Amino acid sequence: MRLTTITQLTLDGVTQGNGGTTEEDRETGFERGGWARGAGDDSTRDHITATFQRADAFLFGRRTYDIMHRFWGTVDDLRQHPIGVALNSKPKYVASTTLTEPEWANTTVLGADLLSAVRELKESGHGELQVHGSSRLIQWLLEHDLIDEMELITVPVVLGQGARLFAGSGRDVALDLVSSRSDSRGVMIQTYRPAGRPEYATF
Repeated sequence: MRLTTITQLTLDGVTQGNGGTTEEDRETGFERGGWARGAGDDSTRDHITATFQRADAFLFGRRTYDIMHRFWGTVDDLRQHPIGVALNSKPKYVASTTLTEPEWANTTVLGADLLSAVRELKESGHGELQVHGSSRLIQWLLEHDLIDEMELITVPVVLGQGARLFAGSGRDVALDLVSSRSDSRGVMIQTYRPAGRPEYATF
């Protein structure tokens, strides 16, 4: 399967709290959640819905999985939404060493040997394995050259605090731009493919 990541982020790269500030966020001093709610126009919302619908399976980090389950897996109105239908009906895989008995149907916990598990999923057939949110998992996937395509949905706001998609230190990756567009409210959607290591100029 082709592994793609879809990430909402701010202009300064923050991914934390896009839907709202949780109790866990507040424990770390983060109070600026909800920055993605209401952002974008109908074309961007339609695009996000269609993205979930085209997935053949989903891969989540533990925290993102819990948030998705809390909303799309338990709230009746959200379960009936096309995103909820996709999430509830398709296979879900969780990168976790602590989750033992998932309550959400069609969930498989990948366990300790995550590298072998993700490689096996990628080799299992055709289709698209999507990662939504899960910024720490995305950093790990980049480190291990497991990502085929990255979509960044950038909201025109600077938060000045919060966890970011790209860590302060980590693997360097060159990216080829596949597509780019912006909507009427300034939300940008850019798709990239990893293209090996960057080249650095010398003087």
